[in-house]
Amino acid sequence: MTRRLDPTMNPRRVVVTGIGPITAAGIGTRRLWDGLRAGRSPVREIDRFDASPFRSRIAAQIDDFDANTFMDSGQARRLDRFGQFTIAAAALALDDAGLEPGRLDAGRVAVQMGSALGGVSHAEHQLARFLERGVKAVDPRLALTVFAGAASCNIAITFGFSGPNSTNAMSCASGTIAIGDAWKLIRDGTVDVALAGGSEAPLSQLSYGAFAIIRAMSTRNDEPELACRPFDKDRDGFVMGEGACVLVLEELAHAQSRGARIYAELLGYGNTNDAHHMTAPRPDGAQATRAMEIALATAGMGPADVDYVSAHGSSTPLNDSTETRAIKGALGTRAFEIPVSATKPYYGHALGASGAIEAGITCLAMHGDWVPPTLNHDTPEEACDLDYVPGSGRSHQVDVAVSNSFGFGGINAAIVLGRFGPPAEDGPVASSSDA
Repeated sequence: MTRRLDPTMNPRRVVVTGIGPITAAGIGTRRLWDGLRAGRSPVREIDRFDASPFRSRIAAQIDDFDANTFMDSGQARRLDRFGQFTIAAAALALDDAGLEPGRLDAGRVAVQMGSALGGVSHAEHQLARFLERGVKAVDPRLALTVFAGAASCNIAITFGFSGPNSTNAMSCASGTIAIGDAWKLIRDGTVDVALAGGSEAPLSQLSYGAFAIIRAMSTRNDEPELACRPFDKDRDGFVMGEGACVLVLEELAHAQSRGARIYAELLGYGNTNDAHHMTAPRPDGAQATRAMEIALATAGMGPADVDYVSAHGSSTPLNDSTETRAIKGALGTRAFEIPVSATKPYYGHALGASGAIEAGITCLAMHGDWVPPTLNHDTPEEACDLDYVPGSGRSHQVDVAVSNSFGFGGINAAIVLGRFGPPAEDGPVASSSDA
């Protein structure tokens, strides 16, 4: 790959040295990688709550998550599921990076997180307790769990990081925005290390129902594993998921000084708004295109440099056709020459965590020289005419990748990741805390 910008303009380079995924496809890098290679969707009928009032009754639940694996039982009891996911993902990422929090300069470590709903599902459960038994039945920690900022604050408190701290709530682009903001902090010299990503635990009746009411989700209830089908002609809406992912970002010299394994280099970031509608994307995709163009420009890259696109690919009729248009707008003819895959069939649409999960998967794909398929892409349609890697995954060397995230309110975010060093022969290295 060729970096076209004068390197003296941006002397601090940022690399990814740790990935901490909590997903329905797998927890930890090794299990997630194995889940991707298996090529199966874990989507099934919801059993967390009664979904019978809704047209949609399926989701990507995480059934094998045990908070006690990642924290002591006292902390696990104090946190709601959103908080547990957050701490677990951070712990996995630190372990994967080989970083001991106590050996870091705490003031030079940032925490940047994203979540669309934060602890709203926990608040929903507590409201039911309040209505049934009164205020004394409400969890006294409710105020400390319901706000999205609990994500970054809990990480900072748990691991002792006192650098810049923030959690954004920019819908389904939150995780990608958090990564982009962390990249800026390292690039500009404010910190040397950052934990960045997203967390979401939306599987409760009211939170789920809010999306069901607006008919945004698939109603393929009889074939749940086939319901999430990005870019396919027969797609009928997204499938909700839950989960989290935290990346460890480091300034390059900091990572090299300790002999860190480097998954990828974070090269660029772009963020725009459609200024069009709260739920529908701008039809021409112009601002989504511009987000990708900004990300590539800050990376010093052009369309010819891009080898792979990790698509937002929500499996909704409007998003997928608009994203296709936007990718073609940003990459021109190059868009037809490279794989473009969407991985949400593996873990559902985890809202504010999705972008971070997808960034992690892109790093794994780059490190492992293999791109995952777009599951359930069986029937092409005219408006979606790119190479979406249908059927099964593909051996493919990725030197430069663009990862997209789009959200309610017209939010568009894109990051550019680049290969650092030769590909691994056996895919990602499993961390000791893979669970």
